Amino acid sequence: MDTSYLREERWPPKRGPPPAPRDHLVWAIFNTLYMNFCCLGFVALAYAVKARDRKVSGDVEAARHFSSKARCYNALATAGSVLLPLLLGALIVTGVIHLSKLAHESVGFFTYQFSGSDDEDQ
Repeated sequence: MDTSYLREERWPPKRGPPPAPRDHLVWAIFNTLYMNFCCLGFVALAYAVKARDRKVSGDVEAARHFSSKARCYNALATAGSVLLPLLLGALIVTGVIHLSKLAHESVGFFTYQFSGSDDEDQ
């Protein structure tokens, strides 16, 4: 039995210029308009525009640098905008629970029973 077969020879992929970096412009616009936590969305938008300008002009290293900064600020803005409402909700829930326990424990203090006898007056 002949097990020999023609193999496709795979040559190493052609080495060309590295792919252009992403500028994260859409993410930055979204953060600027909808979730602008401490103006980090605006800062991310500025770096995203700089990254796009450098990419168009052909300066790939500067575009990578600004793209990295835009991604970092976008991540911080998104994390802050997601975590802060969750933290606020948790604080409200714990505050309501604490106040309900406090009201339940102090109900005896605020209730005064009136009796028909005037023992204290005598």
